[in-house]
Amino acid sequence: MSEQIVIGRLDEDVILPCSFESGPDVVVHWKNQDNYVYSYYKNSDQLKKQDPRYVNRTSLFLDEIHNGNASLSFKRLKLQDEGTYICYVGTSLGKIINKVVLKVGAFVTPVMKYEKNTTNSFLICNVLSVYPYPIITWEVDNTPISENNKEEIGSLGPFYINSRVNITGSNSSYQCAIENTLLKQTWTGRWTMKDGLRKNERENVSLSCKPENSFFLPNEDFRVTWSRVDSGNSLVLAHFLNSSQETIINEPLLSRNKILINLHDFSLTLKDLRLSDSGEYLCNISSSKYTLLTIQTLYVAYRLFVEASQGTVVGIISTLVAVMVAILLTLAVKSRRCMSSDTEERPSTDQRPRHDGNEEENVALSEYSFSKGSEDRN
Repeated sequence: MSEQIVIGRLDEDVILPCSFESGPDVVVHWKNQDNYVYSYYKNSDQLKKQDPRYVNRTSLFLDEIHNGNASLSFKRLKLQDEGTYICYVGTSLGKIINKVVLKVGAFVTPVMKYEKNTTNSFLICNVLSVYPYPIITWEVDNTPISENNKEEIGSLGPFYINSRVNITGSNSSYQCAIENTLLKQTWTGRWTMKDGLRKNERENVSLSCKPENSFFLPNEDFRVTWSRVDSGNSLVLAHFLNSSQETIINEPLLSRNKILINLHDFSLTLKDLRLSDSGEYLCNISSSKYTLLTIQTLYVAYRLFVEASQGTVVGIISTLVAVMVAILLTLAVKSRRCMSSDTEERPSTDQRPRHDGNEEENVALSEYSFSKGSEDRN
């Protein structure tokens, strides 16, 4: 008895292989435990004992049986189809038994969402259907972190999972990875925030969104979506499909430069800005393997306010200059006055000292002067 492992995907088709040495009087039985999956003998299908779970979902390649091919075609796989299947083939020449282990996996392409409320911003990695249970990892600037919250639905599978982290550093890069080990498939989502832009009313602005070469291949199919993020909701502005090269604009004030799109630069232009255009703008580039979110904040200033502010600044500067000139002139005048006052009050060297004593002192001074004069004459 030979054994093979076959991995199929949920809701898709798969083939369970079984080959034998061709011979006459072929008898084929496919069984899962004691349940008949499919039977063939007397050169025709024999389905009276077929388990109801496999009706209209299994078949043989009738044109290939005489060539030694007894493989089973399995359609629209279910998780319940997992198990061990036995292929028995007998002919007039002998018999063989093959054992096939069927495993079923599911992995609907995950999505990364950016949401905010009045106080916090957070990221969500969401996968609608995955089986078996995946490995989910988060990183901030290439450093592993733990998720803040996880929501799960489906105890037996497939699983619906929401994994969320709070954004604590706007200058950091956040990355989420979801891995399905059975299907050997990994999806990665990354979030980054660019520096804010400040523009005046009635101006134009270009918001850039260029995918990283490490994430997307030139011929890879992807979708670009621009949206505006407000608390509790998100408004889609425009999106571009790489497969059809089709651009759909949902807002008349937006335009796309198709030449830049061909160069993988999905910049978005907002024309004739208004105050209401202030806010956060999100670019989402997604493929089957990656999602790249880029957020950019736009600040639009009222033109008259800007002009008034500029005029106010000029006025303040002029006023300060005038005040400084006045102060300097005042100081210069006071300095001149002080110098003039000192010159008038300073006594000459040939003048006698002035005395402001009482009458007796004046009389004594007169007598002294008279006596001094007499002595000089003698």
